[in-house]
Amino acid sequence: MTSLRAAAEEFLAQRRIAVAGVSRDEKQPANLIYRRLRAAGYEVYAINPNAETAEGDVCFGAVQDVPVELDGIVIVTTPEVAEHVVTEAHQAGVPRVWLHRGLGTGSSSANAVAFCKEHGMTVIPGGCPNMFGATADTGHRCMRVVLQLSGKVPRKI
Repeated sequence: MTSLRAAAEEFLAQRRIAVAGVSRDEKQPANLIYRRLRAAGYEVYAINPNAETAEGDVCFGAVQDVPVELDGIVIVTTPEVAEHVVTEAHQAGVPRVWLHRGLGTGSSSANAVAFCKEHGMTVIPGGCPNMFGATADTGHRCMRVVLQLSGKVPRKI
């Protein structure tokens, strides 16, 4: 097992990251993650089968539609949709998956986590990229501590 911090640092050391669940509604958590990654210099790709654009960028309908090899994907959807997206990510050869969880129920599901592990994909089953590294802010860091203390975000993965 590794610490959530170490897993987050390894994930965020990558450059090409997709965010599944980016919306036309700029107030959604996926959009904030997308904007912060883009502002920090990451090469980011929006995934949403129901939108042509988001955050001023092209949205891809599926992970396989992204025209480059991805280093990782942050999934910010319902757990049911996340199960579908991890399958797409595997088919597209994406080696790292981050299943988002903030204050709500999040994207993680036992089935999505198990699929990732069974297929050799590194998986972070909770938390948010905005809790770590260049995209972090004080509010997200505090949220990480509260969620870890409450058991809603793992300390070790």
